[in-house]
Amino acid sequence: MNEKQVVKMRDGKGFIAALDQSGGSTPKALAAYGIPKDRYNSEEEMFDLVHEMRTRIITSPSFTGARILGAILFEQTMDRDIEGKKTADFLWENKGVIPFLKVDKGLAPEDKGVQLMKPMPNLKDLLARATERHIFGTKMRSLIKSFHEEGIHEIVQQQFEVAKEILAADLMPIIEPEVDIHSEKKEEIEALLKKEILQQLDQLGPNQTIILKLTIPTVANAYQELIDHPKVLRVVALSGGYTREESNQLLAQNHGLIASFSRALSEGLSADQSDAQFNELLQESVESIYEASIK
Repeated sequence: MNEKQVVKMRDGKGFIAALDQSGGSTPKALAAYGIPKDRYNSEEEMFDLVHEMRTRIITSPSFTGARILGAILFEQTMDRDIEGKKTADFLWENKGVIPFLKVDKGLAPEDKGVQLMKPMPNLKDLLARATERHIFGTKMRSLIKSFHEEGIHEIVQQQFEVAKEILAADLMPIIEPEVDIHSEKKEEIEALLKKEILQQLDQLGPNQTIILKLTIPTVANAYQELIDHPKVLRVVALSGGYTREESNQLLAQNHGLIASFSRALSEGLSADQSDAQFNELLQESVESIYEASIK
């Protein structure tokens, strides 16, 4: 693991840009960017267009390590080039941004109020490729939709089981048990989720640390114990369907919690904008998310 990247991730000021839309979420991301489905005729064309979008964001002068600590990539993005370099190398060498890789294969059907991660039979090979591509860490998402003690226990247990495989490959896992922002018992879910995470943290080895990616809590600073925990390198927040303005307002109320936004970061960006318009809007987005992250 790159020690300079560990230090930057632990101590740096800024946030993580989530650029990892894949599969079913890619058409939505392109549509929000102003490219409807009738503009491409195959999955290959779709992924070419989304790589062009991500390349435009990453190569923008507004996208730098001065405000952005890391970026989460989709597997295809990791394997593609930006200006003649593999994406992870371009991020770190040209921008000073730490590269992460989304490794989950999507969500299983809902059971016990949660959606676990689908099986990842090729995880070992993917982690080996990630290491070859100079990826620092990984991200994997599961989803809690309603309060169910057994379901929440299983979702946290699964996340940490996979995290231990990732740590064994000398990569830094981002654990993301998202809580649906529309859950009727969101506050109660978050209290139990924190308890389950703390129990799992106590079972990590002496030199093992992880990153947590969590929905912004209903009660401000509810995750302070996790933020201060010696086994947690950083706690980052997902926007979870909130607008950028809502996300920033809620984030700023939580000391030590930083952003890892996707839709909230790219909100308002369009394929039809001039580079000057695009860069100006991205700069405003980056600056507002940065300010909310350092409160």
